[in-house]
Amino acid sequence: MQHGYPRPQLQRADWLCLNGTWRFRFDNDALLQHPAEIDHWPLEIVVPYPPESRASGIADRGFHKACWYERDFELAPGNDRVILRFGAVDYSAKVWVNGNLVATHEGGHTPFGADITDMLRADGRQTVTVRAEDDPQDLAKPRGKQDWQLEPHSIWYPRTSGIWQTVWLERVGATYIDRVRWTPRLEGFAIGVEARIHGAAADDLSLELELSHGERLLARDRYRVVDGEVDRYVVLSDPGIDDFRNELLWSPERPTLLDARLRLWHGGKVIDEVRSYTALRSATVLRDRFMLNGRPYVLRMVLDQGYWPDTLLAAPGDEALRRDVELAKAMGFNGVRKHQKIEDPRYLYWADRLGLLVWEEMPSAYRFTRSAIQRTIREWTEAIDRDYSHPCIIVWVPFNESWGVPELPSVQEHRHAVEALYHLTKTLDHTRAV
Repeated sequence: MQHGYPRPQLQRADWLCLNGTWRFRFDNDALLQHPAEIDHWPLEIVVPYPPESRASGIADRGFHKACWYERDFELAPGNDRVILRFGAVDYSAKVWVNGNLVATHEGGHTPFGADITDMLRADGRQTVTVRAEDDPQDLAKPRGKQDWQLEPHSIWYPRTSGIWQTVWLERVGATYIDRVRWTPRLEGFAIGVEARIHGAAADDLSLELELSHGERLLARDRYRVVDGEVDRYVVLSDPGIDDFRNELLWSPERPTLLDARLRLWHGGKVIDEVRSYTALRSATVLRDRFMLNGRPYVLRMVLDQGYWPDTLLAAPGDEALRRDVELAKAMGFNGVRKHQKIEDPRYLYWADRLGLLVWEEMPSAYRFTRSAIQRTIREWTEAIDRDYSHPCIIVWVPFNESWGVPELPSVQEHRHAVEALYHLTKTLDHTRAV
């Protein structure tokens, strides 16, 4: 069970993985609402594998509306802030640390976190408890290929409930780099960087950026932080003729990544440092042609479900995700459409690094209701925000066929929903096809 850094485009040195054995119990009717109501833990589960999977040690595919997790960990409080992060919990989650509610989140495929510093015990012995609610028969939530019947039928697969991506802790200062977003602009050979700074307001903050390719330093700049953010384009030296230009462009045949190091300065002192990466590439459509880096490019793609025999939606580990990308390329494909699944960021990392194009697709709901559309919009917005900077992603797919909008020819509201999600997606990211 090897899992790499769970957020590959914003990595810190000081982090602690909380995957492994947790205490576990089902709550079939979702009646329990607080950890204090739990008097015993009859089971153990291996996180991040869902309880329906064999790898979890549970392998129970029955109907359970909710389930609970708990584990202890050692962490002494210090001068830094401590952030608890979850890659994905299906479908809605509440999180307590030492009996104190620290986070709530709805959406089974997107990350969330909480600053737990003020909840930590002084003796270093900490407890985290998670309640995951996932009504197996609710068709008005984004669920992708997860079956709503007791036994999988037709084209649907076993359900995935609860924690199914990495849980981890990281230490940060009182003021830290919270988000980084990259936008390549091939015209002009430029890379856009948007950084958001979180924490106590401070004067004299600046962000230092280094971009490099191997041993070659491409840029080193420093920008003043204004109102907690930095938005800049870094113009790289145009190498001239195509042979040199192509060495810096990202494609499946030559997946060139640019390494990035960002340091947050307060006066003359570095108070935060993260590593990231980006790439120079464009992905557009010109009439009936897909264009990669300004030239027609033939897509040879496979529909990839992203399910695993023993772990379901979760991957067995980081090497398995890498092997998945390698196998797609070995079979002659240059891309995948991740069907009805927002994939683990570690898969996107390997697609970035090894060179595989990805269409990212929103898992569908199967009823058309206001709640279903609101849930879809919220989770899709979070997915685009999480994955915007991955160069492998070339297309966003907010709807599959007419799943969730079954009356397109006859019901105007269904057509409006599709048009609205298309325009929302183009608003959040105008650089990719939808």
